[in-house]
Amino acid sequence: MHRSELTTPALVGDADAIDRNLDAMAKALPGHRLRPHIKAHKCTGLARKQAARGHTGFTCATIREMEGLAAAGLGEDLLLANEVLDARRLGALDARVTVAVDSEETIRAAADGGVREVLIDVNVGLPRCGCPPGQAGALADRARKAELEVRGVMGYEGHVMPIEDAGEREAATATAMELLKQAHEQVGGDVVSAGGTTNYALNHVATEIQAGSYVLMDRSYAFEELPFQAAIWIESSVISVAEKYAVVDAGLKSLALDHGNPEIDGAKVWFASDEHVTFAPESPVRVGDRVRVWARHVDPTVAKHERLHLVRGDDVVETLEIDLRGW
Repeated sequence: MHRSELTTPALVGDADAIDRNLDAMAKALPGHRLRPHIKAHKCTGLARKQAARGHTGFTCATIREMEGLAAAGLGEDLLLANEVLDARRLGALDARVTVAVDSEETIRAAADGGVREVLIDVNVGLPRCGCPPGQAGALADRARKAELEVRGVMGYEGHVMPIEDAGEREAATATAMELLKQAHEQVGGDVVSAGGTTNYALNHVATEIQAGSYVLMDRSYAFEELPFQAAIWIESSVISVAEKYAVVDAGLKSLALDHGNPEIDGAKVWFASDEHVTFAPESPVRVGDRVRVWARHVDPTVAKHERLHLVRGDDVVETLEIDLRGW
């Protein structure tokens, strides 16, 4: 298929750029130093490409992702880095399953659901899930009394990821990881799981890094020192042209705006609505022209699509199902 034959809006990826991103991370963090986060692409096809490069343990955000990877034969070591209150579906998986816990209730849910291994989730500065560092040891003791194996700790310094200056990002990472290190000293275990795409080389405490965005890459993370490039876009069609602006058939239902407006090369994006992006092109465009709309946050953008079309030049060389959507 030629790229021009795709019905727009379509999620399209540069096959060579994705391979380069995968190879760069495999070189930087070989084997179990990386536990790729599946939430970034929700695609077993891309997970297989990661596993082929030696990254065979995965991080997940949903039970659906855990089930899909296990069913695909990618269940060597799966971490649900999220709290759940009903773990029965997890306990039934033919896979090695570890679940994050940060309370007596989530510990009980893991034990009742048949899960055998957990990580103590620690709040390292991002106001999201995780117990205070000083409570990690007591929670680990409670988990062991519930006959759970405590593999170690995890924490996500997500508030650090958007910092553009690498020195400031490294310093903020160190501050967050000092909290996780203190918790690990109380908890024990072999695993200290943390980190992400923009600080994978700056986190000197974690035994494994949970980076995910690097595969497809956020435009909002386009920091100069990172070896990854934006590899996906929304292929769209110009459907209307006015004197000072034009409109394409992408919009809120095909891309995420939580990190800001999308980008169009050679144009200024004015705004996005349900099915439209309105932009001011630097050069004239015509109805029917194809335009690449770059989302600034890939994770929720990918989740809006059923499939990803990989292209090399103008040829569609592979189509991958986004088969881990949902919960």
